[in-house]
Amino acid sequence: MEDNKIRIGITQGDINGVGYEVILKTFSDPTMLELCTPIIYGSPKVAAYHRKALDIQANFSIVNSATEAGYNRLSVVNCTDDEVKVEFSKPDPEAGKAALGALERAIEEYREGLIDVIVTAPINKHTIQSEEFSFPGHTEYIEERLGNGDKSLMILMKNDFRVALVTTHIPVREIATTITKELIQEKLMIFHRCLKQDFGIGAPRIAVLSLNPQIPSLDVGAYAIWYVAPQSTHALLPDIRLTIFSSGTSTLIA
Repeated sequence: MEDNKIRIGITQGDINGVGYEVILKTFSDPTMLELCTPIIYGSPKVAAYHRKALDIQANFSIVNSATEAGYNRLSVVNCTDDEVKVEFSKPDPEAGKAALGALERAIEEYREGLIDVIVTAPINKHTIQSEEFSFPGHTEYIEERLGNGDKSLMILMKNDFRVALVTTHIPVREIATTITKELIQEKLMIFHRCLKQDFGIGAPRIAVLSLNPQIPSLDVGAYAIWYVAPQSTHALLPDIRLTIFSSGTSTLIA
């Protein structure tokens, strides 16, 4: 039974942020360890600092890789030999370097089949930037490293409600010019496949929200995106059950 537990690799994120607080508080509940085998990619010293500073009752073991992670306990893989100073809420390039090191190690061990899934704690999208990381966020970086040419899709969810985004990590002013018929169709196909394969929904029903329902009186080009894309998607993807909403101002697939 223990061998069937999912092995979750959790990257530490920015060491001056909320990552360790969320992780340690989550696994201070013993019942969480009955559901999975968690492996933190980060720094045991930093984890211990956060645990003491926040007075969190959570124990962990230090391991060299996920292969050494034990059942019913939280493990930490040390991803840096550098002495990193923790300064809560302070942007620091060294913290960004530590975040990237943890992310790269987790991806490496995922590729080796040592973990089943990667969960990422929040990064500082500015301090992590470097020659090795020139992406707007986790999503694009993981797509590049693990996608093998396939595109990623950001999904927000609560219980049975799932929202997939057509655009990510761009200014609001660029949304209207970024959305195209082809992009909507691409995201719809990914979302439909994900709902069937990952969520086990046999016949998903997807609602498409418009960029702006009042567009005809404002901008013909943006209206074309709203009107043409969903209608043409019905023709090109007849197996996808779509509902087109003409209300709201969201740029998303829900």
